[in-house]
Amino acid sequence: MASAELRDELNCSICLSLYTDPVSLRCGHNFCRSCIVSVLDAQEAAGGYSCPDCRAEYPERPALEKNRKLRNIVEFFSSTQPDMEETRIFCTYCTKSPVSAVKSCLQCEASFCEEHLSRHSKSSEHTLVDPTVTLEKRKCSTHKEMLKYYCPIDAACICVSCWVAGGHKGYDVELLDVASEKKKEKLREYLDGLYPQKEKIYTRVHNLQDRKRKIQEKASDKRKNISKRFMDTRKQLEMAEKKALSEVSRQEEKIVSQISHLIKKLEIQEDELSRKMRHVEEMCRVTDPIRLLQESDITVCSHGGDEDTGGDGGEVSSEEDLDEVLISLTLHRSMRDIVTNVTSELGVHVPDILLDVDTAHSRVKISENLKTATRSEEKQERPKSPGRFVTYSQVLSGCGLSSGRHYWEVEWNQIGRCIIGLSYPSIEKKGRQSCIVYNDKSWCLCMNDGEYNVCHNSGNLTLSVKPTCPTLGVFLDYEAGRLSFYELCDPIRHLHTFTASFTEPLHVVFYVNDGASVTIRS
Repeated sequence: MASAELRDELNCSICLSLYTDPVSLRCGHNFCRSCIVSVLDAQEAAGGYSCPDCRAEYPERPALEKNRKLRNIVEFFSSTQPDMEETRIFCTYCTKSPVSAVKSCLQCEASFCEEHLSRHSKSSEHTLVDPTVTLEKRKCSTHKEMLKYYCPIDAACICVSCWVAGGHKGYDVELLDVASEKKKEKLREYLDGLYPQKEKIYTRVHNLQDRKRKIQEKASDKRKNISKRFMDTRKQLEMAEKKALSEVSRQEEKIVSQISHLIKKLEIQEDELSRKMRHVEEMCRVTDPIRLLQESDITVCSHGGDEDTGGDGGEVSSEEDLDEVLISLTLHRSMRDIVTNVTSELGVHVPDILLDVDTAHSRVKISENLKTATRSEEKQERPKSPGRFVTYSQVLSGCGLSSGRHYWEVEWNQIGRCIIGLSYPSIEKKGRQSCIVYNDKSWCLCMNDGEYNVCHNSGNLTLSVKPTCPTLGVFLDYEAGRLSFYELCDPIRHLHTFTASFTEPLHVVFYVNDGASVTIRS
């Protein structure tokens, strides 16, 4: 009676079945996740949300909090219930009213209550087992004898005749109880392997949910800050504000969508593991070796498939966050008339970068305003300089950046091969190590043959995006050790970010070849 009352308390009021992945609303009522999600989806179309039990109304779609304690209670309750199939087995000879059977006879192929069991034959041929409806499965289909042994070679339960004179003659066999215990041990080992997998998924889901909340909070704060900046000049800056807010929402939607998708996948894996674990636990409690051994063996499944929850291929990077620099650049680009004020508020300095002719290779032509470097077929007549590049057509800027946050733009003529980046002034000036692609003192973005590559210390990574715009933005946060490249299309597109611990002043560096030309935009 108590068990029935407890089961009623553990039933979802929507599907009237035991809770599956129970979640709670703020009003305190619990439901299966899939059940309440379906209800909320239907309510969303109607324009309002409310609890199906108490009718408490919510102005926005209510958050669903996973009720782990209730889930554990449901799983424990399910694991302690007797097999439902066996509780419905009745005495074969009680025809007037059904009476539960206490034993079944393999010889008679019948089940008996206490009364009829007392009149049953005591002969050793009449083997009594726990009540079951699968009596025919306990006899050999060939010899119609009781199944007493297990043949590991053929993975089959066999009778004496099968072993003595049948198809299993001469095979090494085991008693059913021995084979059953071996399988139970194997199942227990398999179950032990599932627990850490489930815990790992739970931890990842919890971390992702926490990240999701922080991203949303950070996005909300960013929207408020942006709106405040535009408060006094609303009419003039209306379009700029919309672009900035749109960028925040786009990034939030992208990251939150990826996190939500990953959470959903992990929850599905968690539910599948729970189902497997419940099934294995039920099998471990089965006392009937025949039923256990004839159950399909789930342990043949590869552990690799169950454990395949760790990789991040196609998943959300643990370092991915709102790109505040990209948001700042969107503001900067859309508010040219007040750019000085905006950059001051954002704490970004726009340096006046000039190229150093004394470092320019003899095939690199430098413009009079020291803003443009062009690959020239004519050798430039310049005096010898210890800082001049000799092997590769490269040039450094005059002044270095050793602190602060800086942003500047460059424009490539989209001809030949062009490399832009930053370099320590101590870079070699001749030999292979002087190339800004092959040393550990420079960080670069390469444009060539319709593709982007990022390079550092001989490492080369081809980006999935293709060049669509000749203008590029470069952002440096020296103290944070961050160097980022952006393509200034609409919307602005982040290309790549290097992270490093900078130890020397950083100079702008250009490489030009095959007619390439690059200009620092004022």
